[in-house]
Amino acid sequence: PWKFSTHGDCGHSFSELLPHCAEMADEMAFLRSMHTEEINHAPAQMFLHSGFGRGGRPSFGSWVTYGLGSENQDLPGYVVLLSGPAGGAGTRLWSTGFLPSIYQGVQFRSEGDPVLFLTSPEGHTRKRRRQELDALARLNQQHSVDTGDPEIETRIQQYEMAFRMQASVPELMSIEDETKETLELYGASPGKASFANNCVLARRLVERGVRLVELYDSGWDHHNGIEKRLPAKCEQTDKPIAGLIKDLKRRDLLKDTLIIWGSEFGRTPLRQGGDAADKGLSGRDHHKDAYTMWLAGGGVKGGTSRGSTDDFGMDITEDGIHVHDLNATVLHLLGIDHERLTYRYQGREFRLTDVGGTVLKDLLN
Repeated sequence: PWKFSTHGDCGHSFSELLPHCAEMADEMAFLRSMHTEEINHAPAQMFLHSGFGRGGRPSFGSWVTYGLGSENQDLPGYVVLLSGPAGGAGTRLWSTGFLPSIYQGVQFRSEGDPVLFLTSPEGHTRKRRRQELDALARLNQQHSVDTGDPEIETRIQQYEMAFRMQASVPELMSIEDETKETLELYGASPGKASFANNCVLARRLVERGVRLVELYDSGWDHHNGIEKRLPAKCEQTDKPIAGLIKDLKRRDLLKDTLIIWGSEFGRTPLRQGGDAADKGLSGRDHHKDAYTMWLAGGGVKGGTSRGSTDDFGMDITEDGIHVHDLNATVLHLLGIDHERLTYRYQGREFRLTDVGGTVLKDLLN
């Protein structure tokens, strides 16, 4: 029921529901022929993040931080921000699987303590906390010598990271010091939990050298009510993501920051529920065989597209892109050979792209 029109020098087509993103058409590379192997949320989410439809394997962010490390010793290398409930596979999406737990994603929260239990109890000084951690480290180091368990060293490092975060995180999360113009660019409101605020935080994290920031936004599972629900979700996200691209670009950060936008699968071109006279109730089902994602910044050739579907968006007609191809390309943009980023577990070498994946070189600068 919505109009589409072309935008930018590239002529990408956008819905009228996304006027702000349409302004950034020439920065985006569209992957119009994505397909995956899982049809339900949790398995498809895990497949996108780990290359496998069941739990137990490292997430994409964990693979990246395992391969590249962190540029900021006072913050985690991998941060997760939620707007709405996690849903689907939940916290498994930023799990380390069989990698050392130091590479796990750390969830930051918009309200209360940014990280659970970050604030020390009342009357508990920073000096006292330092003494406790030193004593605990000595005990853990002795336990490590006795058992040889590498997770004990991870535990020591995580305690130290938490101590440093007590000073660095509160300043990071205070977006009140952003200019009025910047907040308006994103549509952000300090003190509220929103996707817009998370986009501002993502930029602040990137500026501080956090390697990977993942923003999850819930509420897109429109099995019904698409006529009302889709415009609402687009309104919540359109301005913030366009603002993030604009802000990164004007700060000269976009060329070094890769943005990946998409979901675990697409939606069918078929109605689900309701009938032609029953406006407001119809929706769309899950569709794994053809959907679209886009990339921007970080070495991507903006204004390009790859692949196509039939006129209904039901089946791919040209240049199908598997999830493994997407992840191989993203790792390549980050300077990693996806076939060499491996970890030996239970007698074999594992990797994010399993035994597949082709780098989409025509999308790269």
